[in-house]
Amino acid sequence: MKIRKLLSSVLVVALLTGCQGASTSSPDSNTASSDVIASDSGTGTSTSTEAGTDASTPTASNTDASVSDTTDLTGEVVPLKDLCTDYFSIGVGINGSTLENQTLGIPEYMEMCKTHFNSCTMTNLMKSCYILDQFGSQDNLKNGNEEPALNFASIDPTLEWCKENGMKMRGHTLVWHTQAPGWFFREGYTDDGEYVNKDTMLLRMESYIKQLVTHCQDEYPGVIYCWDVVNEAVEPDAYDPDSYFMCRTMCGQDPNPWYDTIGEDYVEMAFTYARKYVTDGAKLFYNDYNTYQSPKTQAIYDLCSHLKEKGLIDGIGMQGYWGIDYPNDTMIKAAITKFAELDLEIQVTELSIGVEEETDEQFEKQAKRYGEVFKLLMDMDTQSGGPANITNVTLFGLVDHYREGDTTNTRIFNKDYEPKPAYFAIKETMESYQ
Repeated sequence: MKIRKLLSSVLVVALLTGCQGASTSSPDSNTASSDVIASDSGTGTSTSTEAGTDASTPTASNTDASVSDTTDLTGEVVPLKDLCTDYFSIGVGINGSTLENQTLGIPEYMEMCKTHFNSCTMTNLMKSCYILDQFGSQDNLKNGNEEPALNFASIDPTLEWCKENGMKMRGHTLVWHTQAPGWFFREGYTDDGEYVNKDTMLLRMESYIKQLVTHCQDEYPGVIYCWDVVNEAVEPDAYDPDSYFMCRTMCGQDPNPWYDTIGEDYVEMAFTYARKYVTDGAKLFYNDYNTYQSPKTQAIYDLCSHLKEKGLIDGIGMQGYWGIDYPNDTMIKAAITKFAELDLEIQVTELSIGVEEETDEQFEKQAKRYGEVFKLLMDMDTQSGGPANITNVTLFGLVDHYREGDTTNTRIFNKDYEPKPAYFAIKETMESYQ
């Protein structure tokens, strides 16, 4: 496996500490923003996060899901990917926030991924803070080259595994305001410089997309079948009032550096550059959370309609950080139906349904909801006569508590790699459509 250049000290620090110094991350956060899961029980709201599954503190031990009143746990464990071939591919998250703790280093985890899934997504290590090389970028400037330097050590091992095992990958993600290092947007690639002007930032964006996409295409041909070109650019609670798609200006208390340096054009330009350099047929997606909330649904529709008119987009990614009771089927169906009007592919990119307590009763409710969601998606798919061309559903992880410090309980296998009721609920739903 070829690595184009040695790790700089900055990259070493980033990889070992979980991508610290990103422009909109807290000091101990390498997390993605995600769907806010509202509670119907009067207990308020909670937030489930993508990378929080990789950098959390244990709060509860896993309960073996061996007793079920409604789910048959005695059935055969069969590959899920073989049960939905007429509908969509099924993906899994390759978790990890450093080279040391990623699930690529757990043979049993990867073997199960290969058995049950035909698509995968790196939940963290393909984000820009892991790939951009600050010292290398500064060296480029000294040598008269304004383009940023990239280092692919965080992604090459997983891409190589995919290449060797015939696994497809969703490229996640090219442009995102979170987990993007602040120095990337500043004069001299320094931590405390002023923001660069629009033309300079567009040059940096184009170079970053070109280098990353070209590396993946040249070194791992055919592995990446789609790219999340832009992630989470629509925000009804913090947007430019002159933007036709509610372009995000803030993320919490932090600014959106892409907006601050380029303006709302950053979204269209990212797709423009991706279309220019993605030459292997990989599809281009816009990905976001809370897609079922009506103001955001319309704004995403408006954005993607504009991008489609320009021939720049192939699909919409709907993150799925959903709860047992919220959002309900009506809300999800309404969003899918609206997006389907654009005749773009639709993918559920980060499906995660958690429980508040790890009890048999809660895991049964989790299983029921997973089964309902898969039934909804299969009914909505064109294969069943529905309106939507659903091409992938990705579970954003495989095993609860896969390592010390991981508290996530949204997955379909327990810490001992035994199927939870959720696995059997998904299996039974898929089998009913064969």
